[in-house]
Amino acid sequence: FADLGLSQWAVDTCHELRMEHPTPVQSRCIPRILSGDDVLGIAQTGSGKTAAFALPILNRLAEDPYGVFALVITPTRELACQLAEQFRALGSSLNLRCTLIVGGMDKMGQARALSERPHVVVATPGRIKFLLEENPDIPAVFSKTKFLVLDEADRVLDVGFEEELRVIFKFLPKSRQTLLFSATMTSDLQALLEISGNKSYFYEAYEGFKTVDSLEQKFIFIPKNVKDLYLFHILSKMEDTNIRSAIVFVSTCRSCHLLSSLLEELDQAVVALHSHKSQSLRLSALHRFKSGQVPILLATDVASRGLDIPTVDLVINYDIPRYARDYVHRVGRTARAGRGGLSISFVTQNDVDLIHEIEVVIGKQLKEYDCEEKTVLENITKVYKARRVASMKMIDDGFEEKARARKAQK
Repeated sequence: FADLGLSQWAVDTCHELRMEHPTPVQSRCIPRILSGDDVLGIAQTGSGKTAAFALPILNRLAEDPYGVFALVITPTRELACQLAEQFRALGSSLNLRCTLIVGGMDKMGQARALSERPHVVVATPGRIKFLLEENPDIPAVFSKTKFLVLDEADRVLDVGFEEELRVIFKFLPKSRQTLLFSATMTSDLQALLEISGNKSYFYEAYEGFKTVDSLEQKFIFIPKNVKDLYLFHILSKMEDTNIRSAIVFVSTCRSCHLLSSLLEELDQAVVALHSHKSQSLRLSALHRFKSGQVPILLATDVASRGLDIPTVDLVINYDIPRYARDYVHRVGRTARAGRGGLSISFVTQNDVDLIHEIEVVIGKQLKEYDCEEKTVLENITKVYKARRVASMKMIDDGFEEKARARKAQK
């Protein structure tokens, strides 16, 4: 790290955090950022992208400390929390003040925190746009911001965030450095690269949608109505197969909520993460899973990006994602940083085309997971009973009404 031009305190911090050698994305991007270039960095998930932008930003901040020095935008609240934690760890010797600005939390408190001018602000696009537009004192806070970072840039630059980004760009100084980091290359990023100025540096360690070799990728071909039976069978055998923790991905908040009740009914320790939950419940669920208190996390795609939890040995695609890039991000939650991992995808008759598409994109064929049907069906009565109870619970806690109200509000 010293060879990259970082100050001694930064090198010492890396050493304390057991970061001995820079990864390729770090060794290529850090010197460029330090020299004042705009950078677009594309590198596989788990390759150390956060430190590739956080270290040079903190290095420059230490030379001339003031707030708000950097604004970091990321698509989900969970990723924002993780980024803020990583900034605080890397900037621990600087007494770094880092503020989190995400939805689902008190707007007044957030406006107050911004007016105190923290060094780094990590935000989701919607909430920072709201505060910039609604509070006349907030734009001035960003008048001297030196860095804008878009993390998971392919998602942030998606059509969904266009309006938010327009507002953010309007209030930031033109003389800033802009850093974009992503695990996947998209046409938006390609177009941006083509129109960017002379000072831009492009780093790509990305050869299409790749999954790591240490990941075993399996599938089970099953009828739709027995998916929860197979899920219970695999999860109840976790201890026997030395699986420390598992993430189960589903496509909707409704499925996530229902499966969570069903598994609780079957005495499985599980937490659920989806956008119909309050922010405090989402953070609490993630904390309980990360700290090892609960071994199973049920989640929609809010958890598919960037989350780094070393003990995840298994990813289950309960529902197959519609896009191959989402599959790559999901299975990238395991087999990180050279470790091994297993992914199992539940394939029904309707998913065959999706799976073939995924196989073409990742350049690998999924192997069949060996599962004894007779053993799985032993629990049929128990699981169906739990399913009925879970459905009744959903009616009792008014999930459907709340979902409809949320939709109307949106």
